[in-house]
Amino acid sequence: MTSFDSSPQLNAWRALLALAVVFVMLATTGWTAVRHNRGDASPLQAALSAWERGSIDGHALPDPDSPAGRLSHFFASLNGKQRDRLAARYPLAVGNMNGAPVTLRYRANHIALGQARKVERERMHDKRLSPVGKQEAERRMKRFGVMMRPGRHVIAFDPMGSGRMAEVFGDLDKAQRVSVVVPGVDTNVLTFERTFRKYSAPVGMARALYRAERSAKPDTRTAVIAWADYTAPVGIGVDAATAMRAEDGAVRLDSMVRGLPGRTPVALYCHSYGSVVCGVAARQLPSRVTDIAVAGSPGMRADRAGQLGTGARIWATRDSDDWIQDVPYMEVGGLGHGADPVSGGFGARVLSAAGAAGHTGYFEPGTESLRNFAEIGTGSYYGVRCASGDAACRKGISDSAVA
Repeated sequence: MTSFDSSPQLNAWRALLALAVVFVMLATTGWTAVRHNRGDASPLQAALSAWERGSIDGHALPDPDSPAGRLSHFFASLNGKQRDRLAARYPLAVGNMNGAPVTLRYRANHIALGQARKVERERMHDKRLSPVGKQEAERRMKRFGVMMRPGRHVIAFDPMGSGRMAEVFGDLDKAQRVSVVVPGVDTNVLTFERTFRKYSAPVGMARALYRAERSAKPDTRTAVIAWADYTAPVGIGVDAATAMRAEDGAVRLDSMVRGLPGRTPVALYCHSYGSVVCGVAARQLPSRVTDIAVAGSPGMRADRAGQLGTGARIWATRDSDDWIQDVPYMEVGGLGHGADPVSGGFGARVLSAAGAAGHTGYFEPGTESLRNFAEIGTGSYYGVRCASGDAACRKGISDSAVA
C-alpha cells in the first residue's frame, strides 16, 4: 500500500512550497555571497604562495596541500629554532597548516592576528572607506586584539572577506577525547564570540561544552574546538538553501580532523546549517569520528541516516519551539537539505533538548541538550537522556555503552 507521505501530489506540493520559500529569500535577501564580499586579495593565498617559493636552510618546503601526515613528518624533522623561523616568516601559512604542531599553529596565528590588526587599524583611517566601512574595520581590529590575549589558542585564521577562525579549549595534544563545534549561518570573525547571547556564538558554545564535559567526567582529558573555519552563508538566503557552502566546508572539516594530533575519538556537534556541513562531510570523515550530533538541523542532505555513509553514531535534537521545524524538509533540484533528522524515519538517535529555548539555545548551561552533548563527548553514553518515546535512542545507548 502506498502511503500518503510518498504520494506524487504531496511531493509536488512540497516542491512548490520549497521553491516559493527560495523565491521569498531571493526577494528579501538577494545573493548574499556577492553582496557581502569585501573583494580583497587573499592574504592566505599570498602566504601559501610565498611558502611554496620558500626554503629552510637550503631545503625546499613541502607542498602546503600535502596530506597532514607528510606535513607532520616534515615539522618533526626540524628543530625548534627552524620551526619558529617558519612561523615568523609565513604565519598565515603555518597557522592554517593541518599537520603542523598545534602549539606552533597557535604561535603563528598570534603573529598573523597582529598583522591583520595592523591592517585594520590603517583601514580605519582610509579616506576611501565609508563611515560604515571604517566602523567595520574598527570592530575587526578589536576582535583580532581580543583573540591575541594570553590563553587564546587560535588554530585557524583567515582575515579574507568576512573571515574564518577556529579556537581550541583544553590541551589538544594530551586530550583523550576531542569535540568539534560546527556552527551555522552568519558565522564570521565578528560573530565568532559574543558578549550578549554568548552561547549562540561558536566560542560560547565550545566553552560551555568544555566545562560541561569536565563536569560530566573530570578524570577524562578533553579538548573542544570552536570550528568556524569555513565560509558560512549570510542570512537565510540562497546560500543557506543549497549545499554550496557546505561542500567547501566539508572538505575543510575533513582536512582539519585528519590533521588533529594522535588517534583520539572525535565527536562533532553541528548546529543549524553546520549540520548540512557535517552531513556532506560524513562519508569522507576518518573513522576516528565516532559521533555526529546535530541540533536545530534543516537537514543533512540525506533521507536516512544510513545514507550518510559513516560508521559514526548519528544523534539529533530539536527544541519544541525552534523555528527550524517549519522549513520544508526535502531536497528539490539542489534546494533544501533532505529529511528531518529528528523524524522517526530518518534513523538518528533523538536526544532530549529540554530547556533549550528557540533555535540558538542548545549550548546554554542547564539544558538537557548541553548535558547530553557532554555525555557523548566523554563517552558516557549511559548518561544520555533520549527524547520522550524514542526507543531507538535508548537501544542505541545500550549498544554504544558496551561497544
